[in-house]
Amino acid sequence: MRIGIFSDVHANIEALTAVVDAFKHERIDKYVCIGDVVGYGASPNECCDIIRKLASYTILGNHDAAVAGRMDYSYYYDAARQALDLHARQLSAENMSWLKNLPYEVRESDVTFCHGSPINLEEFEYIFSVEQATRCLDIWDELGTVTFIGHSHLCKSFALTREEVFEVVATKFVIRPEHRYIISVGSVGQPRDYDNRASYTIFDTDERVFEFKRVAYDIDAAAQKIFAADLERNFGNRLFLGV
Repeated sequence: MRIGIFSDVHANIEALTAVVDAFKHERIDKYVCIGDVVGYGASPNECCDIIRKLASYTILGNHDAAVAGRMDYSYYYDAARQALDLHARQLSAENMSWLKNLPYEVRESDVTFCHGSPINLEEFEYIFSVEQATRCLDIWDELGTVTFIGHSHLCKSFALTREEVFEVVATKFVIRPEHRYIISVGSVGQPRDYDNRASYTIFDTDERVFEFKRVAYDIDAAAQKIFAADLERNFGNRLFLGV
């Protein structure tokens, strides 16, 4: 089975459409979204509508949780809170109900999907360094062979033995049964690794091969919608830079 895995769409319909179109050329059997459908961007309902129909599983992200009233986001900075408040007002009843019922985690065979660290799921902790991934050694026996996460907006892979953690720098690699893997799949709608293309990934469960992919999209159209909305302009500016 070939699973199309993506995360952190952040209401960017232009990026999401480009990713969905790219997936059509990849013989995907099932899709999984690892959260943060909303927040930052200008098209929350449109993105929810597509992902609700497309994905077999959608995981709850922290922005989804905030919009759906499932977490306190008073400590977020002003512009982020304003975007979440705006999206909460804009979402249809159906999309709001959907967000309210998304799971924190889905496990399927030896594969786990969650938005942040698999430790303390409701805390949405980041994993973007070896040091942060090393904390997962404490739950080695609870980890599936692969744990797919989002949240950091970075494309990062970590391989764990029982004693140590190292970063996997390849964009395509084989999942080895003697290791555990934590793979951050990057962001569709707001990449932050200085590559402004939308990120998406593929995991072939039969071949045990994982691959990062990127696709260009109409950044100017996405940014102009943000500029025209009641949203912080920097949410649009940063799309051009991939930061």
